[in-house]
Amino acid sequence: MSLPAHLAGITALDLSSVGPAARCSRILADYGATVIKVAPTPRTGAVQIQPPYYAYSANRGMKRVQVDLKADDGKAAFLRLAASADVIIESFRPGVVSRLGIGYDDVRRVNERIIYCSTSGYGQDGPASQWAGHDLNYLAVGGYLHCAGRRADGGPALPGATVADSAGGGMHAAIAILAALLRRGVTGTGEYLDVSVAEGVLFFTSLYIDQYLATGATPGPGHDVLTGRYACYDTYQTRDGKWLAVGAIEPAFYANLCKAIDCEQWLAYQTDDARQDDIRAAFRSAFARRDRDDWVASLAPRDTCVAPVYSIAELTSDGQFLSRNVFVEAQHAQHGAFRQVGPVMAGIDRSASTYGVPDSSLTDTAELLRSAGVREQDIEKMQRDGVVA
Repeated sequence: MSLPAHLAGITALDLSSVGPAARCSRILADYGATVIKVAPTPRTGAVQIQPPYYAYSANRGMKRVQVDLKADDGKAAFLRLAASADVIIESFRPGVVSRLGIGYDDVRRVNERIIYCSTSGYGQDGPASQWAGHDLNYLAVGGYLHCAGRRADGGPALPGATVADSAGGGMHAAIAILAALLRRGVTGTGEYLDVSVAEGVLFFTSLYIDQYLATGATPGPGHDVLTGRYACYDTYQTRDGKWLAVGAIEPAFYANLCKAIDCEQWLAYQTDDARQDDIRAAFRSAFARRDRDDWVASLAPRDTCVAPVYSIAELTSDGQFLSRNVFVEAQHAQHGAFRQVGPVMAGIDRSASTYGVPDSSLTDTAELLRSAGVREQDIEKMQRDGVVA
């Protein structure tokens, strides 16, 4: 007998189109929640970023409504949907949802079980709460950029992914929502969640922050093994111009590596600061003798903590990922079939190889409003007036 999805029966309204909230709702949907994307109607002229059709897994498995939240009837329609929802996720600037009349207090009056999650860059209060920002800004204030590698001009290198949005915000929000759902099972009531993306970044850099607070040490690039102090934790170019990532932190793994690449003379100097330039030079010379994939085939099975630095194109053909069914096919009414990253979080059924994804030119507004108890004539009037679409 097949098991139900983890979040079967949970309904979430997502007022975002991109960023941390969209990352969060992606996680909830993959775990089986019914996620309803709430977008403005065309008549409002509201500015909502519309990502490419393939982004955010093309909203796989989600529904969509368009509502003018500035109109009284539109606000009432949203509150009808919220009355039977379990979760609301929003990412407006702090204070906006309350001014619209759809904030936590407004929704709680019609649904005391609601879990209302606000994601913002810096939190709902404090001197930076109204600052605009993006992923890079939150990584900056959280110390992540300072501890990262440096460009040739000495500036912090740009990260290669939206780490703050995805984990500091999206995963942060999803974990908080799941915890709140569990607590609601005990208390019977919902709660408000104030997710600060910047504070999520502090969780990533907490090893360094705690080190500074406890000892006064000042972490930064090259201050310890994880930020480039030692040659055993670095990247190296190979003969074909590609790169290897070496993470041989433990002495046993470092020893295996040195022996495998004919650098045994450096076995006793793994953490000797005076010899790191010499060790790096030796490693560079060794790795330059063979192509990347030859090194991976030789070293990876030998407990050396070596992995290829893949391009995006390369990783989509990686045998490990393919063996675990992490890529699936999506079917779009306008764009046809294309591959995408499937549900990769632990515990999710990966047996499906093909998923239908919604056509963004269509909505489920009328169907969902009917399910919420809105009369047909009222739906038709709102459609005529441009309040819903």
